[in-house]
Amino acid sequence: MAHPGAASRALALALVAVALAGVRAQGAAFEEPDYYGQELWRPGRYNEHPEREPELFSPPLHEDLGVEKQEQQEPRPPKKAAKPKKAPKGEKVVAETPPPGKNSNRKGRRSKSLEKAARDDSGIHVAQEDVRESCPPLGLETLKITDFQLHASTAKRYGLGAHRGRLNIQAGINENDFYDGAWCAGRNDLHQWIEVDARRLTRFTGVITQGRNSLWLSDWVTSYKVMVSNDSHTWVTVKNGSGDMIFEGNSEKEIPVLNELPVSMVARYIRINPQSWFDNGNICMRMEILGCPLPDPNNYYHRRNEMTTTDDLDFKHHNYKEMRQLMKVVNEMCPNITRIYNIGKSQQGLKLYAVEISDHPGEHEVGEPEFHYIAGAHGNEVLGRELLLLLLQFLCQEYLAQNTRIVRLVEETRIHILPSLNPDGYEKAYEGGSELGGWSLGRWTHDGIDINNNFPDLNTLLWEAEDRQNAPRKVPNHYIAIPDWYLSENATVAMETRAVIAWMEKIPFVLGGNLQGGELVVAYPYDMVRSLWKTQEHTPTPDDHVFRWLAYSYASTHRLMTDARRRVCHTEDFQKEDGTVNGASWHTVAGSLNDFSYLHTNCFELSIYVGCDKYPHESELPEEWENNRESLIVFMEQVHRGIKGIVRDLLGKGIPNAIISVEGVNHDIRTASDGDYWRLLNPGEYVVTAKAQGFITSTKNCMVGYDMGATRCDFTLSKTNLARIREIMETFGKQPVSLPARRLKLRGRKRRQRG
Repeated sequence: MAHPGAASRALALALVAVALAGVRAQGAAFEEPDYYGQELWRPGRYNEHPEREPELFSPPLHEDLGVEKQEQQEPRPPKKAAKPKKAPKGEKVVAETPPPGKNSNRKGRRSKSLEKAARDDSGIHVAQEDVRESCPPLGLETLKITDFQLHASTAKRYGLGAHRGRLNIQAGINENDFYDGAWCAGRNDLHQWIEVDARRLTRFTGVITQGRNSLWLSDWVTSYKVMVSNDSHTWVTVKNGSGDMIFEGNSEKEIPVLNELPVSMVARYIRINPQSWFDNGNICMRMEILGCPLPDPNNYYHRRNEMTTTDDLDFKHHNYKEMRQLMKVVNEMCPNITRIYNIGKSQQGLKLYAVEISDHPGEHEVGEPEFHYIAGAHGNEVLGRELLLLLLQFLCQEYLAQNTRIVRLVEETRIHILPSLNPDGYEKAYEGGSELGGWSLGRWTHDGIDINNNFPDLNTLLWEAEDRQNAPRKVPNHYIAIPDWYLSENATVAMETRAVIAWMEKIPFVLGGNLQGGELVVAYPYDMVRSLWKTQEHTPTPDDHVFRWLAYSYASTHRLMTDARRRVCHTEDFQKEDGTVNGASWHTVAGSLNDFSYLHTNCFELSIYVGCDKYPHESELPEEWENNRESLIVFMEQVHRGIKGIVRDLLGKGIPNAIISVEGVNHDIRTASDGDYWRLLNPGEYVVTAKAQGFITSTKNCMVGYDMGATRCDFTLSKTNLARIREIMETFGKQPVSLPARRLKLRGRKRRQRG
């Protein structure tokens, strides 16, 4: 006879089995938290995952990291750009965890009463884990959530439809019918809603909201309810005890506000139902949803959009200290090809670190071009910063693995990578987090300067000189001097800007890219319009065809930039030029780095906007790396396109500052201190002239082919007769005869004799 206890256990197991079968029939999934972590991390898409073995580039643990380690272990209160408003009594959201975007595991508590109240007979379930983990954004801001997944009760007009209700989306200049800055309901009543179809069962954990992006209007939602559904017909409202929970919304239109659900809700759809709004405004909002899609290997839609990477890199956001440690690790792994140095300091005293990658780090090799990447001029545009840190790791790893392409690039190019030009601004954005920083927190330097347009305006000097009639001499088209007022101590110039200028004057860069965020496009100079009364005007440089090719080389190898099916980030559609744009035809900027580089140095500089989301969640970094990896490499390789050579005298000594002119292109370059030069050109045949003071000009034809690798085009210049006479007389301690001065002297003698 069986023991009564055994019979009761068997009956309990049978009931559990029946219950689980019923759950599967409803489409809900109940799994252990660890199982979720393993399945979700495998595709490389989400932030929360079990501990893995140390990665190749994990920063070493030092004693000075003890404080940071402790901070990661202890839950911190949620943060946002401004202090959050407290929820009304009885409606307070349980949020004892750090915001998404921070590099820590989020833990929280929930009460049994809330868990019970959230349960319902409609197939909506509460996650049963004891320790609550954070979930990343579903992707409204990054456009992973398509327009077809967003629906609303009503819309004021098309440009304010549900497809515009994305966190941080920006309105057009005119806020027109097609591109406006939020979803706005057609009526102001309690029956309005906006919903997201996750297209699969998802564990929803939180909602982030903003008001409408507008220069003229003040529209935002001050409170709302959250509802979930499995079929979009039967909805369950998130409860607070026995009643519907009212979440506190925004108190202004730009600062994002996070509300975590008291318990995780498993469903396919989530709906936001505004309950109150700004008195003088309308129901308008932008939002992001936090949620973990549940494992579903049979879901074709999920598999098709899955992005993985095989590169073993450190995919995380790095603060200033972690960035330095990562640079040190790369340098220790590849000491023969890397060198860490700094180009100056920020306003707050943080050093502006750069890493050089070359087979002979620390020295300029004659005939080897210099290339640079810069990121973080806007401190809150952090994707470029992380991409460059990933690029450092990748180049080191692949060089050690003897990847032929990378070895050739490192041995034939001197590469400089400056990941964070505005570290002060980044630290502010980092404190806000990836979703709660908003569109502008950390954009400027500590003293409020936008580095992107803080360089001297040389365009105006050039164009005024060209337009001036009866010019006494030919207007220089390159190496235009910086105005004296700009160099004065009282000029409004950031310390970071001065550091970059000194850096570019010291190193003969040939090509450079500055990585920015908030869009997907490559912008090339000029960035400033020539017509003073216009804000947008196509303003090409004399090297427009070269710049177009350079921009296209990056855009065409990016996974998304030239995809005609992709949704525009905000308002501009750059597909008509294959993901590229002339900066001035987009929006005019005076004093940009691109224009300054072109007019003051030999460097051809472009702005590369690497993503719609300025500060993507950490879980998005592997995919963003895959989107940009090939483009980053291809663009560096373009430094070897065109002609190169050395300008020497008859004794074989290099001539510095010799001018290299190309017939038909009204822009010259100059040789470096050793007489070597590089001139970026598209394939074709060119008439090239080299001239230097005191030397006879030399001209020759140079052919540029389609194969990668610059054509060698050397020049040997002989001194002019006057230069040789001066050299001989100086050798014997005599000064050359000045004929005009001698004539004046003779005239004076004659006058005295007559008198």
